Amino acid sequence: MPLSAPALPDAPPLRPLLNKVPEVTLSFWLIKMMSTTVGETAADFLNADLGFGLRGTSVVTGALLAVVLALQLRARRHVPALYWSTVVLVSVFGTLITDNLSDNLGVPLAASTGAFTLALLGVFAIWFARERTLSIHHIDTRARELYYWAAILATFALGTAAGDWFAEGLRLGYAHAALTFGAAIAAIALARHVFRANAVLCFWLAYVLTRPLGASLGDLLAQEPSGGGLGLGATRTSLLFAVAIVTLVLTLSRATARAEAQR
Repeated sequence: MPLSAPALPDAPPLRPLLNKVPEVTLSFWLIKMMSTTVGETAADFLNADLGFGLRGTSVVTGALLAVVLALQLRARRHVPALYWSTVVLVSVFGTLITDNLSDNLGVPLAASTGAFTLALLGVFAIWFARERTLSIHHIDTRARELYYWAAILATFALGTAAGDWFAEGLRLGYAHAALTFGAAIAAIALARHVFRANAVLCFWLAYVLTRPLGASLGDLLAQEPSGGGLGLGATRTSLLFAVAIVTLVLTLSRATARAEAQR
């Protein structure tokens, strides 16, 4: 009777990705809004204060984003510090995309606002056609995470264009632009929590609008009074919000570690 080769044990299946996006809480919205402010002021700081110029700033930021995004994609669970580092760099890079179009190529802010709106809708259309959901509660596959970050980049570029268009192109000023976008976000919150509007739609609308809100607040704090701001400067504004972001992220990281230890 021929000897049969011993059966090899089955290879353990790959562990599925856990949801890579944090829960949508007050901390989430605070960090997101402040990251947009840091994106606006940090891009201005690297571009003007350090003299990198738009192209140099775009190259440096793009390289940093590529490294951090690769680490984020390789992670198999949500890591608060890594996730929010990616968001901040996407914020800076999205700002630079709009700034390059406006300053180097002369594209009107109204046109770039329309173009990025179509780009975001295109990402959503492809994402939904392939995955049948746009919910951030199910960012648990590599494909969904790629769609998610593509959408996030489009929201930051769109928010930058829309914020600058309202504040500068339509001459609303930074304070009035911030009030306009803040009122729109409040209306979305009312629609969601009182009238039970679709959660996914409300989330993405609010996500888009927090970008121009944060940008308007950043400009309001950083710009000189002659330009309609409070005169804090890009450096102090960036440091102020960066410290706040780091504090909140460290708090979330400790909370995540405690929750995992109790499992």
